[in-house]
Amino acid sequence: MILLTMNLAQQLLQTRSVQIRPHDPFRLTSGRLSPVYVDIRRLISFPEVRAQIIESFAQIARERIGIEAIDVIAGGETAGIAYAAFLAERLQKPMIYVRKEPKDYGKASQVEGVLEPAQRVLLVEDLVTDGGSKLNFTRGIEHAGGRVQHCLCVFEYFSEEAGLHRARDTLREHGIALHSLVNWDDVLRVARAEKSFTEDEIAVVLKFLKELAA
Repeated sequence: MILLTMNLAQQLLQTRSVQIRPHDPFRLTSGRLSPVYVDIRRLISFPEVRAQIIESFAQIARERIGIEAIDVIAGGETAGIAYAAFLAERLQKPMIYVRKEPKDYGKASQVEGVLEPAQRVLLVEDLVTDGGSKLNFTRGIEHAGGRVQHCLCVFEYFSEEAGLHRARDTLREHGIALHSLVNWDDVLRVARAEKSFTEDEIAVVLKFLKELAA
């Protein structure tokens, strides 16, 4: 799994799914300015990388969670839907998707698809920063009758070097285990080895991550 993680970190850099702009920062959905941007949606356009992600997800589902402990696979609106669909097909499991907010028309549903009471739902997402949106999706699933104890994610805003581990702590407090494939420490390790970022750029990233951790 370590080799797969390093390979995926390398692919994130090669496909420009991780970009750095210290002097022209990105504006995140929260409104915060960031010198880096992680675009996991971009990876669905690369079949080999996509296949690696889904196989890694399937391995975690088999070895850490247990296939028998998964009744339904859920994708979060919008980026998680594609990965959930690929994984549901790979594992031959039913799939649903969950909206950020209930619809304001029709049945006012937040969850689309068939979800039976007390079914165990594996939430699949592209990226997790502080865990807040995952809790929102979880509440929507639980309101519809499902149970969420595990979340699979491609990229996690985690860094031992920067002291950033808010997402996994937040989800753990709510009884959800977070399983991610790659994080900032992995990407920076590869970036240093391959000189994808300069040392000054890496310092900017770490400063930003430490600010998030504060």
